[in-house]
Amino acid sequence: MSKNLKKEGKFTYAEAGEGKAIIVLHGLMGALSNFEETFNHFSEKGYKVFIPELPLYTLPLLKTNVKNLAKFLHDFIEHKNLKNVVLLGNSLGGHIALYYTKHYPNDIEALVLTGSSGLYEKSMGDSFPKRGNYEYIKQKAEEVFYDPKIATKELVDDVFAIVNNRMTVLKTLAIAKSAIRHNMANDIPNMKQPTCLIWGKHDTVTPPEVANGFHDLFPDADLFWIDKCGHAAMMERPKEFNKVLENWLTERNI
Repeated sequence: MSKNLKKEGKFTYAEAGEGKAIIVLHGLMGALSNFEETFNHFSEKGYKVFIPELPLYTLPLLKTNVKNLAKFLHDFIEHKNLKNVVLLGNSLGGHIALYYTKHYPNDIEALVLTGSSGLYEKSMGDSFPKRGNYEYIKQKAEEVFYDPKIATKELVDDVFAIVNNRMTVLKTLAIAKSAIRHNMANDIPNMKQPTCLIWGKHDTVTPPEVANGFHDLFPDADLFWIDKCGHAAMMERPKEFNKVLENWLTERNI
């Protein structure tokens, strides 16, 4: 994906393809590479795919929240002069997509949420973060997936680095608290955009009842399940994820 990376002013992002814009929003401890197979697939299927690097750890502490991350997304969409965007978000990225859609509904043609926060999510636990305890972090990272092998050493090392830096810990906690404050349950019934919910049946972070909750609240949503899959379907079951989403976009003429 590095060959597709661009830097323009405050924005670092991956971009490829031509056509309708799909903007991918990664999660709190996610990386652009989490969506690599989805990025490659849809950029070859008639879409222009963007993955902006969200400023999770570069905003001032007092501005590290869902509201300002959505504002950053708005600045990015204006910078690229995009219209009728499809927002695709995992975990915190889904929450940012929801908050954005509430405030800038005319920008968004459709929503795609997978393992999204916004209603409820289980955090790393009451003891988070255990600084210095690599095995604990490894265990927690593995629990995000149905197949613990998806939590590679590189991924665990990245999370370990975040929780062992005082400022990134403070910002992680600030975002988590902000996510709780910005519960979207009362706003979702007003979101008329077609919405695709793709959920891992074994998601323990945003469990299946969260997906059902989203499905009940959205005026126009379709819910799809991926078996033997945890919180990050696009990483753990990328081929199934891409097939479900491609079929849905086709059926919805998006």
